[in-house]
Amino acid sequence: MLRRRRTFLSMNIHHLELFYYVAKHEGISNAVRKMPYGIQQPAVSAQIALLEEHLDATLFHRRPFNLTETGQALYKFVEPFFSNLDKMADDLRDGESQRVRVGASHTILSDHMPAIMEKVREDRPDLRVSLRTGHQPALEAALLAREIDVAVTVLEQEPPPGIEARSLLEIPLVLVARRSSKIRSVDDLFETQKITEPLICLPADEPVTKIFRTGLADAGVDWHTTLEVNSFDLAEKLTAKSFGIGLGVVSPSSKRVPGVRAIPLPDFPTLKIGVLWQGKLEGLLKSFVEGIEWHVGNLKQMLADEARAAGESA
Repeated sequence: MLRRRRTFLSMNIHHLELFYYVAKHEGISNAVRKMPYGIQQPAVSAQIALLEEHLDATLFHRRPFNLTETGQALYKFVEPFFSNLDKMADDLRDGESQRVRVGASHTILSDHMPAIMEKVREDRPDLRVSLRTGHQPALEAALLAREIDVAVTVLEQEPPPGIEARSLLEIPLVLVARRSSKIRSVDDLFETQKITEPLICLPADEPVTKIFRTGLADAGVDWHTTLEVNSFDLAEKLTAKSFGIGLGVVSPSSKRVPGVRAIPLPDFPTLKIGVLWQGKLEGLLKSFVEGIEWHVGNLKQMLADEARAAGESA
């Protein structure tokens, strides 16, 4: 017993930290992608091997990943310490954390998060934010693992138990065509049995594309993607250059690229945006959610103004 105690006390703390991340994320490659600092996979493997050699024990099986009995005991010991380091640092700084970890899609982070952060910073000048991209399933997993504090996402399904959800906004889908195009409405496009116009669309696993495909199926329309892009902005730019018709959303927070116009999709499903969090809504988290709702209120007013202007010009 005494020999084992001396061995444990002389373990390398950095090796223990790496093991914590590997065990938490169930594998070395997953851990490397999600660690808060950069380190290469071979370096992690080598240092975990040193830890196992030091303990004269195997900590986990690689494929499929599974902690051994020794690994489970070690993780149970180190997890409370490493999982609470950030909270302890915040407590030591000023008593209340001024840091919020936010998850959202790339579009939400780039187009909307700066305005939200600016609003929250009016009352929280020491605000610190870390941003993480993802869609609902991945963000829910991150919330449950306490890797993020709040998520803004398309609500594709009901969240699991333990996660609070609040609906924020429904955003209509649109098609984007060149201003010179003869297609003025979705009926003009769908009246033929086969659409010849190329479709410029986000990847198939994006929520907006899934919703659009549902609308096409309901309308009995078969229209395959010709050009796959990673942003609405790129879809509009390619549309302006006559590469096809792009899929987009009503977006009052940003102007469309020159030379294109939106074609409404009135009978298609909408993007349902919501905010997710875990636990009691208080402190900085409450302020941040209020900042999100303030921004959404502005968007709703802009959507209403845009719809009114469109009706007056019709």
